[in-house]
Amino acid sequence: MQTTNFFKGETMNRADLIESLAANNGLTKTAAGAVLDTLIDTIQTAVKKGDSVQLVGFGTFKAVKREARTGRNPATGASIKMPATTVPKFVAGAKFKDAVDPKAAKRKADKKAGK
Repeated sequence: MQTTNFFKGETMNRADLIESLAANNGLTKTAAGAVLDTLIDTIQTAVKKGDSVQLVGFGTFKAVKREARTGRNPATGASIKMPATTVPKFVAGAKFKDAVDPKAAKRKADKKAGK
């Protein structure tokens, strides 16, 4: 599938993403925005329930529990107790990692072929 690149800077924002979705899938920007909103809402709802969302090749969204710990106030240097929390986590999939760093993917393939 050939994709059109609407990226205009160092950081792709929501509008750039919607424009790209619309152009690459024959959608209006309104429809592409609705699809993006649905995708984000679905992922957030699943992770909030404690489920994980795995998009093979892209990555996994999940909730992880962070233990209570002692931190330090950077302004005063005083120790503070930080309560246990649940935070969202994204773990990139193999294809995504390979796309970001093709040299690492080549090293990994060469190492695997050498065994």
